[in-house]
Amino acid sequence: MGSPVIATDIAIIGGGIAGLWTLSQLRNQGFNAVLFEQEALGSYQTVGSQGMIHGGIKYALSGAWSGSSEAISAMPGVWRSCLAGEGKVDLRGCQILSEDFYLWSHTGLTSKVSSFFASKMLRGRVDKLAAADFPPPLRSPSFKGQAYRLADLVLDVPSLVEVLARQHRDVIYRIDWSQASLEHDGDRAYIRGRDWELHPGQLILTAGAGNEALIKALGANEPAMQRRPLQQVLMKHEYAEPFYSHCTGGSAAPRLTISSHKNSSGEPVWYLGGDLATEGANADPDQLIAKAQREVAELLPWIDFGQCQWRTLQLDRGEPLQSALLRPDSAFVGPVEGLDNALVAWPTKLSLSPNLADEVDIALQQRNIIPGPATDLTALEDLGRPGIAETYWDSVFT
Repeated sequence: MGSPVIATDIAIIGGGIAGLWTLSQLRNQGFNAVLFEQEALGSYQTVGSQGMIHGGIKYALSGAWSGSSEAISAMPGVWRSCLAGEGKVDLRGCQILSEDFYLWSHTGLTSKVSSFFASKMLRGRVDKLAAADFPPPLRSPSFKGQAYRLADLVLDVPSLVEVLARQHRDVIYRIDWSQASLEHDGDRAYIRGRDWELHPGQLILTAGAGNEALIKALGANEPAMQRRPLQQVLMKHEYAEPFYSHCTGGSAAPRLTISSHKNSSGEPVWYLGGDLATEGANADPDQLIAKAQREVAELLPWIDFGQCQWRTLQLDRGEPLQSALLRPDSAFVGPVEGLDNALVAWPTKLSLSPNLADEVDIALQQRNIIPGPATDLTALEDLGRPGIAETYWDSVFT
């Protein structure tokens, strides 16, 4: 007697924000969709995110509205709708760390950027603040720069993962690739387990940097992937006020991006990105920490942080290959070379997860994939369920 064959509309591999959001949106549309994750949900790129849901203003620091800014500009509104339970995915219960995100310059912005921020094009997206409205870390007589409030927000990513996972827990499975494999029969991809086979109408790869190995496991080389590395810095300290902000520098990207978190003991941790993390991607960790210490001391010299501990975190952002390793402008969904029922998807950034799920919808419509009948998933129950990834503000200080 052969292994049971399970037929589903959709099988998703990868339990980060891309896979979980796509699973939720497809199941809300009636698709019989399942998701497989080999580690904890939200591992690596998702839990390593700073949680910013931004509309692209941080890419406009040169004083121009770029293509990437256009692609992402609607995202804060889309996320806010979902957080209110009114979007394609229900995010009610997700913790919002901050309804506001700030942009500041310790020396003042160039006249070009100041004029651009004041333009009608950015009305409602950027507000110049009076000193009385500055966030607490900038309320010092020593601060002589400018500060703006952006139409962005910051989410607690572990709670985001938890909310999405809880909604469809019964169709999320842990997969052990030493006991299972990706296979293809002609132009059709499927998953073979130890004592079952799952044949999806469409297989969707949403494993971030892990997509590269999955594509190769299917015997394909395209679409090709690039890795854009970064090395974030984590600063555990004793300063009570949270801070969610970009500090401008000499480039079109932020010199320093700060988000605030608390570890499981309630201790504050600032998570530092921006140019610090991208330019220091391959730096010696001790040297990067020394640079971060100089940056914080130069930019916020009036703050007493008390006792501090410093760590770095290296992450690879998996993305579709671009010329000169440029940052992709939008989410990517495309076919796996040589297969009729396999798609690969990269959101390219947390904010674009809704955009990615919409691109999946378009791809399924083009392939005439519609919701089918429910199927018996009993054969998968022995796989078990993946947990939620531990935060880096806990794990790196352990």
